[in-house]
Amino acid sequence: MTTRNIVAILRGIRPDEAEAVTGALIAAGIPKVEVPLNSPEPFVSIERMARRFGDAALIGAGTVLSTADVRRVKEAGGALVVSPDCNPEVISATKAAGLLSYPGVMTPTDCFAALRAGADGLKIFPAELVGPAGLRALGAVLPPDTNVLAVGGVSAANMADWRAAGARGFGLGTALYRPGDNAAEVARKAAGIVAAYDRAFAS
Repeated sequence: MTTRNIVAILRGIRPDEAEAVTGALIAAGIPKVEVPLNSPEPFVSIERMARRFGDAALIGAGTVLSTADVRRVKEAGGALVVSPDCNPEVISATKAAGLLSYPGVMTPTDCFAALRAGADGLKIFPAELVGPAGLRALGAVLPPDTNVLAVGGVSAANMADWRAAGARGFGLGTALYRPGDNAAEVARKAAGIVAAYDRAFAS
């Protein structure tokens, strides 16, 4: 599995298109995929994706807001739980289930609450409100090995700025997928994102 720290956020994807789109992302070099739970039949999509690609990618759910949702992600074969907020109960349930936890955070209080609860990484969200300068300030107080993902407003054009500010990876939604995009369109977008990521992390 490639080590690029990119999470593709497939908000709005349907079960009948989930496998083709996931295959296109993996082929392009994007190894982590989340299906937000406000998508159509998200657990069906996760189950199909995990069954087919679980050995080649990290498949999971986004917009996870409750411990009940964590259980359903586990039952569907998901391995990744991403939330828009920092809920210690959700983080604890995720870790108890043996899954990876990436809660949404914005402030130092959020960040340290998430880490104390056992989060594997931090989703800075919405990143466009924090900005690279804000992330740089957070990085001055966070443990140096913290896996920080910038999510919200990240694009190929600004990845290098986020990387320079301390981001270790990114979550990308509409830059990779909009409802209705077919696998070929996703592959085209993914190629541009992967190229920008590689440039940002090579410098």
